[in-house]
Amino acid sequence: MSDQNCSKEACASCAQAGNCSKKQQDADQKLRDRLSRINRIIVVMSGKGGVGKSTVATNLAMAASLTGKRVGLLDVDLHGPSIPTMLGLENESLVGDDDGIRPVTIGSLLVLSVGFILQNPDDPVIWRGPMKMGVIRQFIEDVNWGDLDLLVVDVPPGTGDEPLSICQLIPNLTGAVIVTTPQKVAAVDVRKSVTFCKQLKVPVLGVIENMSGFACPHCGEVTPIYRTGGGKKLAEEMDVPFLGAIPIDPAIAEDCDAGKSFIEASANSPASASFREIIEKIL
Repeated sequence: MSDQNCSKEACASCAQAGNCSKKQQDADQKLRDRLSRINRIIVVMSGKGGVGKSTVATNLAMAASLTGKRVGLLDVDLHGPSIPTMLGLENESLVGDDDGIRPVTIGSLLVLSVGFILQNPDDPVIWRGPMKMGVIRQFIEDVNWGDLDLLVVDVPPGTGDEPLSICQLIPNLTGAVIVTTPQKVAAVDVRKSVTFCKQLKVPVLGVIENMSGFACPHCGEVTPIYRTGGGKKLAEEMDVPFLGAIPIDPAIAEDCDAGKSFIEASANSPASASFREIIEKIL
């Protein structure tokens, strides 16, 4: 018996809603399928800009891949995608097949960045929150990452759309790595990232103190040109692990500008040793 109160327009709306619901269910299942093939997912974040977060994320991912792990590096710093430059991938673009978009590969490292889809590297990304959420979801759902031991996600500074989107899209995040510099002015802002993670129930794997002293390019001796220990003190006060300190090394800037993997090109640097020690703790 038909419902006399149900108009044709209402029935059409119901049918459309049903189709939308089915599409969303299929998309959610596809997202879960992609994530099920990734063993560990860590997000590298900081409440402060200019602390070298993308440099840390890139070298941690590369360090992990050099141990024989299958590693992905996802750059969701949508407004400042610097990872393609650091790895010499500026001229690369994305291609797809029946299994989805294929990340760009450098050695055994799989890389994805919004920088690969910009027609001109000088083009700004002018997107509001919902657009960012959609693109970040697509970077996981529609990308054929395959089987990964580790996915490193580089998010922009702060606690805004991008970090929040990642934490909401990936319910099984292994944890977050928080990057700071030794100065108090940086640590004050970085504390907000630790609190952000605790409020969202994301485990904090630890704090890294970047730019901790200066590593002499000739003898390798590390000299504290700034005050040091701010990252360790922050970790103690916030009751989270301290993963280690990375000194300033001129080779980091030189290698990144040249598009070379610092941890390979300058393997004997004290900073490279620090990256290797930190990734061992994370893994």
